Amino acid sequence: MELFSKEDLVEKLKEIRKEGWIPNARPGNPGGVGNTLEDLLEIEENNLPIPNAAEWELKSQRIDTSSLTTLFHMEPSPRALKFVPCVFLPLYGWPHQEAGTKYSPKEMSFRQTISGSSRSDRGFTVIIDRDESKVKISFDAKAVAPKHSEWLKSVEEKVGLGELNPQPYWGFTDLFHKAGIKLKNCFYVKAERKRIGNKEHFWYKEIMILTEFSFDQFLNAIEQGFIYVDFDARTGHNHGTKFRLKQDKLPFLYKQTQKY
Repeated sequence: MELFSKEDLVEKLKEIRKEGWIPNARPGNPGGVGNTLEDLLEIEENNLPIPNAAEWELKSQRIDTSSLTTLFHMEPSPRALKFVPCVFLPLYGWPHQEAGTKYSPKEMSFRQTISGSSRSDRGFTVIIDRDESKVKISFDAKAVAPKHSEWLKSVEEKVGLGELNPQPYWGFTDLFHKAGIKLKNCFYVKAERKRIGNKEHFWYKEIMILTEFSFDQFLNAIEQGFIYVDFDARTGHNHGTKFRLKQDKLPFLYKQTQKY
């Protein structure tokens, strides 16, 4: 495969933009916008034929979406406690919606998508503690919605209604290394979409190069509610703790944005 420069790739993307509406090459596939662009560039699975490609990714999305995309998985500390399955699930969990049907009658769930800009209806939020260099999960019983009053009583009986003790957290250093590896420099392309006849089409209209991941901006994104912490555990199975981003906020995480 012939290598080409970043400038060459930008020119190829400009040529694709000039083509206008292009049919989705993977109809019915949520990743169709990216798959179609890779086909047009004649590359496979983000395998960019440019020097130092290990430092670069190709990311694309629909302009009209702010849905959440997973940045990475990372369990909280203290790791020895296995906090999600051993603390959150037994002490703060609630009956799984499919308990007694798909699962046993005693199946429990702890599923929360938690923001740093507000508390969830079960009283959880994400706190940036810059003094301790930690991203923490906090619980406030006073913020629990009335509809969860029975659940709150169960929490009180099991562990009381105070702050989480210990609080699950991620150290800044660990998060910086994890995020820095995952959030590489990228060619970021946004596409409009519409149906022509019975087919979905994309117009790849916005072309950007995002460089220099900023950990300070990453923390700010948590505080502003652009990045969420997502817990997803049930009895016997932890699906993993994820950091998830509103897709349209990706440029916010980088120091430099070049638009073409």
